[in-house]
Amino acid sequence: MGVDPARVHGFAPVARSDARILILGTMPGTVSLGRAEYYAHARNAFWRIAQALFGVDSSAGYAARLQALQDARVALWDVLSDCVRPGSLDAAIVGGSVVANDFAGFFDQHPHIEVIGLNGAKAAQLYQRHVVPTLAGRAQPRVLALPSTSPAHAALSFDAKLAAWRALLRPPA
Repeated sequence: MGVDPARVHGFAPVARSDARILILGTMPGTVSLGRAEYYAHARNAFWRIAQALFGVDSSAGYAARLQALQDARVALWDVLSDCVRPGSLDAAIVGGSVVANDFAGFFDQHPHIEVIGLNGAKAAQLYQRHVVPTLAGRAQPRVLALPSTSPAHAALSFDAKLAAWRALLRPPA
């Protein structure tokens, strides 16, 4: 059996042990994978949203942006550790190919996570299907399904996306 050229592997989490907010994408797109950077596509709204919410300078270098997120107690990761996905679109993920990241281990090492922001509908769907069952019996953070920051999700304006993402900063109801 050969290696599937469409199998993609995500990144390690970017998180300090005192992180309070965890933002989860599905799987980095081809531009991000090629540059080894979360949200590397120039038209992805993630870094602009991070600037508005957490004071991250979206024009700073990648290492500085990651540091600013961590200083704001925000962690980045993806729901999936790997999957088969030709291209960048979440819709192209082959259902039976997904392998979720180890969230039980992550939450053990990051016990201060209060809220999870799921970046897009596919991240929310995969988190519910592949992660939540592995966390049965554990206290779980509040989970927010947020509109995708991807340029492929053009149904909402930047301002509408930002307004929805502001829910990360609100205390639980």
